[in-house]
Amino acid sequence: MKLLEKLRTEDWVTVWMSIPLLVLAVCFPKAMPSVPSTLVGGTAWYNIAVLFVIVLAVLYAGMAMLRRPMKGLFLSLVAVFALSLLAQVVAKIPQVSYYGFESVFFSVIFGLIIRNVWHVPDWMKPAIQGEFFIKIGVVCLGATILFSDVMKSGTFGLIQACLVVAVVWFFAFFVARRLGVDRSTAMVLSSGVSICGVSACITAARVAGGDDRKLSYIVSLVLIVVVPMIYLMPWLADKVLPLLFSDPKIIEEVAGAWIGGTIDTTSGVAASSTIVGEAANQHAVIIKGAQNVLIGVVAFFIALYLSSRGEKGGTTAPSLGIVWEKFPKFILGFVAASLVFSLLQTNGVLAASKPVEANVAKMFSTLFFSLAFVCIGLDTRLKDIVSKENRNALWAFLTAQVFNIVVTLVVAAVLFGVLKPMWN
Repeated sequence: MKLLEKLRTEDWVTVWMSIPLLVLAVCFPKAMPSVPSTLVGGTAWYNIAVLFVIVLAVLYAGMAMLRRPMKGLFLSLVAVFALSLLAQVVAKIPQVSYYGFESVFFSVIFGLIIRNVWHVPDWMKPAIQGEFFIKIGVVCLGATILFSDVMKSGTFGLIQACLVVAVVWFFAFFVARRLGVDRSTAMVLSSGVSICGVSACITAARVAGGDDRKLSYIVSLVLIVVVPMIYLMPWLADKVLPLLFSDPKIIEEVAGAWIGGTIDTTSGVAASSTIVGEAANQHAVIIKGAQNVLIGVVAFFIALYLSSRGEKGGTTAPSLGIVWEKFPKFILGFVAASLVFSLLQTNGVLAASKPVEANVAKMFSTLFFSLAFVCIGLDTRLKDIVSKENRNALWAFLTAQVFNIVVTLVVAAVLFGVLKPMWN
């Protein structure tokens, strides 16, 4: 009976709720709807209806398993879903997507507007389940990270990803703590700067705990800083790299590795590296994919560290039991999804290149992240964001980003400008 109760905690329930979504992605990928880029037309509204039914079923089943009240869920979800849908449609506008703004950014903005201008009515509150939605999004995200994509980057790409993530993460954490940023927020900030932005922030926040309002602030920083960096990085590559190398091919490869390791969203990496050239684009996207895989690794070590900490900062002897007790179980779902989808691809069940099944899983992940950030916005007061502590987080983020640019340049130049040509 105790085991059954443990399996009904939110961490486990979100894993159980993610499994049917991933089964749909594998078994019926072509039948799954996509988030429409417009609200005009019968096809768009059919896709919207199907997605709403899927989310509604997941929410009702999850709340039932968690024994949470279900009164008013339907009408509340209609409102939350409508805001998340609007955010995703806006994010798909070509002029908007080009600048790297993702749906979660607009989800937060729309939620903030309602919370701070009109306030949240009682009837809208039942479906504000940010934690629940985020954890499902994280599990579905695991299915999009395939080991074959990592192997394409080769030895040098993997080495760069590991070096950059490790060095930048610890530097960002050190700076944030020195500036007075609380531990959990510092971990979220460090993960966002060093790995891949939004997804890393969300995953780290669910492991490290902390305030969702601070998470939304860090995510907003990530998405806003991406915009100037899309243009800054190609400009820097054009000015700096010819001073170091003469071979145009090497310059383009190093530029791609540099961009892939510094810009914090995959869409931003793709847009920025395209400005440099095709080879730069290929290297940048692959290296960004290699860094994405480290989300789970970093989450595990954060959990391992926190599991050995006492409630008041004292340490206790770490043990497997403590680690298991405190480890966020939905991360196991994230890792399992990545393993299963990678094995299915290896065995030929999924397509060898850009499997549509992973694209469906990515769609589910984005959908639930968007829902979650609508909820975060609806729970956040702007005056809480504009605080001294958050200003310190801003300076920590910008300092870490500058450090990231310099360190990644050095690593990319050595690996792709010196060692790789020698190796070939």
